[in-house]
Amino acid sequence: MVKKALLGQVGDAELRLLRIFRAVVACGGLAAAELELNIGRSTISRHLKDLETRLGLVLCRRGRAGFALTADGQRVYDGAQRLLGAMDAFREDVRDMHAELVGQLHIALFDKTVTNPQARIGQAIRAFRRQAPAVSLELTVATLGEIEAAVMDGRVHVGVAPDHHRSDSLRYAPLFDEQMYLYCGRQHPLFGADHGALDWQELQDYDYAGLAFHSPNMDATHRFQLRRRAVASDQEGIATLILSGCYLGFLPDHYAAPFEQQGLVQRIDHPECRYEVRFVAIQRRAAHPSRVTEAFMTALAEAHGVASAAV
Repeated sequence: MVKKALLGQVGDAELRLLRIFRAVVACGGLAAAELELNIGRSTISRHLKDLETRLGLVLCRRGRAGFALTADGQRVYDGAQRLLGAMDAFREDVRDMHAELVGQLHIALFDKTVTNPQARIGQAIRAFRRQAPAVSLELTVATLGEIEAAVMDGRVHVGVAPDHHRSDSLRYAPLFDEQMYLYCGRQHPLFGADHGALDWQELQDYDYAGLAFHSPNMDATHRFQLRRRAVASDQEGIATLILSGCYLGFLPDHYAAPFEQQGLVQRIDHPECRYEVRFVAIQRRAAHPSRVTEAFMTALAEAHGVASAAV
């Protein structure tokens, strides 16, 4: 058993060990972290042991059974996230005082925005790169809740996601819309049927697949009182369930178009079987937002032809 001890001053050595520990946890183990850190597994293991010794805690279990955090390890990881995030934010503040836009920009996007013809995120990135060629970009695709949480705690600078329940901790700027329609697969009983004669009671008798998290999709599920019998974490999961022929489900029209063209899915031709989603750019509410973040928010607004001010 490791004897618990108090950590003294946190210096460069401790910060380096915490960054290695954070990378190992993020990668899910030592083997996966080798490529991320560009150091050997035995060296990583030695660094983890050194950190445990300095902290007087057992942080993780590693061996044939795989990698797993202990309860103490989870608390240290959470604390390291806050500490290292604050230090990274401080560095960005210092860089922000220089004339040239430098540093990093982490963007998080909601699922399947790339096929939406109204989404001009690529155009915004191109304009931003012309203005800030020294800034390195990191792009993540995540769920609505993950995007909001990451923007709130500073891991992501700008998120692009459906406008849902708003938080006072965030600022929102409108970007584009998305049309959601109800679809069935080729082997579903409604495929090829006369949808014009359908009423809501008949639709509610069919099994339905929806997103598993709070979102406009979940609101529509409740509003239309559809019988949810399957859930998925993203639009691709919903499409897979629809293609099985067992479920109805909502998809963005732009994403469903190739499946329709191949005759694999069919839109339920009912005037009320649809809803609209407004997408917004999200940033953390701050007295002095970074110049890098503001520059990209402006690029997004200009690419989409909307006012640049976020509320």
